[in-house]
Amino acid sequence: MTPRLAAAAAAASALPLPPPPPAAAAPPRTLRALLQSPGTSAASALPRGAAPAYLIRRLCSHHSSAAAASASAAAVEEARRGRKQLGMTPPLYDYLLANVREHPILRELREETAAMRGSQMQVSPAQAQLLVMLVQILGAKRCIEVGVFTGYSSLAVALALPESGHLVACERDERCLEVAKKYYQRAGVAHKIDVKHALAADSLRSLLDCGEASSFDFAFVDADKRMYEEYFEHLLQLVRVGGLIVMDNVLWYGRVADPLVNDQKTISIKNFNKKVLEDKRVDISMVPIGDGMTICRKLVDT
Repeated sequence: MTPRLAAAAAAASALPLPPPPPAAAAPPRTLRALLQSPGTSAASALPRGAAPAYLIRRLCSHHSSAAAASASAAAVEEARRGRKQLGMTPPLYDYLLANVREHPILRELREETAAMRGSQMQVSPAQAQLLVMLVQILGAKRCIEVGVFTGYSSLAVALALPESGHLVACERDERCLEVAKKYYQRAGVAHKIDVKHALAADSLRSLLDCGEASSFDFAFVDADKRMYEEYFEHLLQLVRVGGLIVMDNVLWYGRVADPLVNDQKTISIKNFNKKVLEDKRVDISMVPIGDGMTICRKLVDT
């Protein structure tokens, strides 16, 4: 050992060790007991020689339940407000929300959905307003929605359709459909909506088998991200030339831009984005609204 190392070792050995716990009681095994034990500090109750990481883990575990509860409450509040725009500060999002024209019954549906599991899947009021504008610009009469959830976007579109309009709404979750159908009835648009309670891919294939190719003006997809490419291919056959297909969640909470994220849903969306970018059958515009939406205009018959 070099003289310098010997001196460092001697200095370290001279440092006082933390006092052992009282002999009368065993060291508390849980953090709650540790914190509630009078006169006992977290450091002094550690096993002698424990690594700092051990202490950090124990301290962090004390806050995990509170942090989870706080995160859950924040998620509900965000859903109630219509989900924060990706990359937008809360005050700026509040300003955006204040400048959205939201039908009162849509607001009621948004409030009810906020308390449900998966409420973050609901589109934002700003997204729904854009969908309605696209439907109106197209003069659309026949629309498809893949992934209804509780019906916010489909209700917004149905309200914008003429009395003779028709919307095919594909959703596999019966519990969510019950909420959606309740609001369709309340808004007086149930007669415009044909609910398909089944796997969306099966419903789309059924429409093609029934001779519905090139008969729809507009489609919106907000469903299983791993199925985006299949949904898109079916919809390219169902939507007419000049019609629109809008794909939601194409920015996927920013994960698509993170090279370290490689879960199946993220990879599926990245693959879809790459494919549609190179697809000459459509014109596209990726819009950073909500969680990102790509608007595709069909150029040729398929």
